[in-house]
Amino acid sequence: MRKIKKQKIYLLALLLPFVMLVIGFELGPLVAMIKNSFYADDGIQVTIDQYTTIFKSKFYLQAIQNSLVISLFAAITSVIIAVIAAYSFTKFSQKIQNRLLMIANMTSNFEGIPLSFSYIILLGNNGLFTLLFSKIGWDVFADFNLYSWTGLILVYIYFQIPLAVMLIYPSYQGIKQQWKEASSLLGGSTLSFWFHIGIPVLLPSIVGTFSILFANAMGAYATAYALVGSNYNLLSLQIASLVSSDVALKPQLGSALGVLLAATMIGAMWFNERMMRRIRRDLR
Repeated sequence: MRKIKKQKIYLLALLLPFVMLVIGFELGPLVAMIKNSFYADDGIQVTIDQYTTIFKSKFYLQAIQNSLVISLFAAITSVIIAVIAAYSFTKFSQKIQNRLLMIANMTSNFEGIPLSFSYIILLGNNGLFTLLFSKIGWDVFADFNLYSWTGLILVYIYFQIPLAVMLIYPSYQGIKQQWKEASSLLGGSTLSFWFHIGIPVLLPSIVGTFSILFANAMGAYATAYALVGSNYNLLSLQIASLVSSDVALKPQLGSALGVLLAATMIGAMWFNERMMRRIRRDLR
């Protein structure tokens, strides 16, 4: 009995550095952000004026709306492409599948400032492909503006598709060949198999992946900042501007926006959990 207690104490001691890391770098900043959001600009008076300012300001409401629209569009598009891409992976040999997953893993980590800089070099106003196609008289990028809503969507989708592929791909391993054979013997077509069996099996993974991609896009900062700077009104850019700007420094207002951003992500995760429970219950 004493040996078991000593073992538990030893395991808890090993867990202590991780607990301190979570408290110091996650829970601590979160509590401080929530606390600061209820202070006035002087940092002394307790008030809800920061939230009132946000919901009365068309500028900040536009930032929230823009972030939501871009995140939803990027997440939906990435999930659709990833479902098709992950399915195509399963048609190759195991050796090629492993290599494709390795490439997807590397690509998913290529984001932020390096990714934005690469797109600027290739598709910017003076980018390689822009000038090349213009030189040969093929102005395919004449109406394309990288530093706009379209450009942001394109860049977001680029680094989200590989992540979505890696998250959805394992679900295809759960679809057994015997199920397809049984469906075929019972007179079912390929379309009916995927509609009644395949997609319901994949649905929990698809919903979970969508939730992760949405939260990922909502919180993206470096990519958007390097690409559009302050030319496009996004929630993450406004938070950074309010807490680090030399001109319009308002950390309390930035904290309030941060709380709303966190609430949006928590809401997305809650929706994901509810949908996952309902889908699993229906599958039973």
